[in-house]
Amino acid sequence: MTTDLSKYDATQLPSADVLGRQRYAIIVADWNSEITYAMAQGAVETLVKNGVPEENVDIIHVPGAVELTYGAARITKEERVNAVIVIGCVIQGDTPHFDFVCQSVTQGVAELNAQGKVPVIFSVLTVLNKQQALDRCGGKLGNKGIEGAYTAIRMANL
Repeated sequence: MTTDLSKYDATQLPSADVLGRQRYAIIVADWNSEITYAMAQGAVETLVKNGVPEENVDIIHVPGAVELTYGAARITKEERVNAVIVIGCVIQGDTPHFDFVCQSVTQGVAELNAQGKVPVIFSVLTVLNKQQALDRCGGKLGNKGIEGAYTAIRMANL
């Protein structure tokens, strides 16, 4: 059984419009760009669909998943956005590098959220193969970028 969790009831989502003043940042890793760019596009479209002016969505590119934390830390320090979405894709290989990258970005995002300045939404795929990633960036399991935007709106409007 497959579930597309990126389908949501927009009537249950708080408005992200708030007089057009809410701002969001999307930090997207360029590594595995076929996947991450599709997720970023889903996130932008969801924010705009729910009332965020497109000019209020900043997209910042970083080389890979480990660098997502640094990008998010820079943005949250400035506190000029209502939420940050980090988007990346780590595909397991034959070495423990996968574990180190996943642990680094997960711990980094958790630490930023513990600081409580701005919510940082974890939209990082950690998958066993490319097909699992494709299924989650617009395939049969939806688009995790959409889910990230949905979560960002909810957290920005707590």
